Formats: sequence, structure tokens, C-alpha cells
Amino acid sequence: MAHFEADMYFVDAEGNYRYQAEKIGEAHQWCQSMTEQSLANSASVVVSNTFVRRWEMMPYYKMAKRYGAEFEVIECHENYGNVHEVEPHIIEMMKKRWQEWRREAQ
Repeated sequence: MAHFEADMYFVDAEGNYRYQAEKIGEAHQWCQSMTEQSLANSASVVVSNTFVRRWEMMPYYKMAKRYGAEFEVIECHENYGNVHEVEPHIIEMMKKRWQEWRREAQ
């Protein structure tokens, strides 16, 4: 099984996480590309990104449909920590923008 996160894009060769806000688009494109490569090779894939809005999940949903893969969203509703030291005010903004994934939204 393959596992991808956009945050993996920011891990250097020594395993250090070095986030660069200006490269977030590249990180998400990398995550989508890696996911598509794995699905094209018939691999199972887990993507664990911070999807706040439904549209952020849509590329993965469409890929799953295209490759005949099962698509499942697991939403975390508890506090599971903050491993990347995201500022509390940013997390609050994300919470206000949150959209639950709904089957009918597809």
C-alpha cells in the first residue's frame, strides 16, 4: 500500500521537515502525481492531507473513479495534535472553512 501526504514534499534527504508556503501548490501536485502513478500500477493508496474544502478532495475522487479504485474518506473529529507547529489562529480559520465530505457532493 502506498501512502502520500503533501507534507512529504517538504522532507529533505536527511528527513528534516522544511515547509515552504510558496511551494504548497507544487507539494499538492506532487501528491496527486504520486497517487495517480500508484493507482495506475494497481496499488492501494492512502492520502492523508488536511482537506478543508470538498474541492480539495475531488482530484483524488476522480482518480479513484478513473482507475476503478474504492474511494473512502475518513474524517478526524478530535484533536490529534499539531506536528508541524501550525499557528492556532490558522487552525481556527481552517475549522471555520471546514466542509464535511458528503456522498451527494460528488
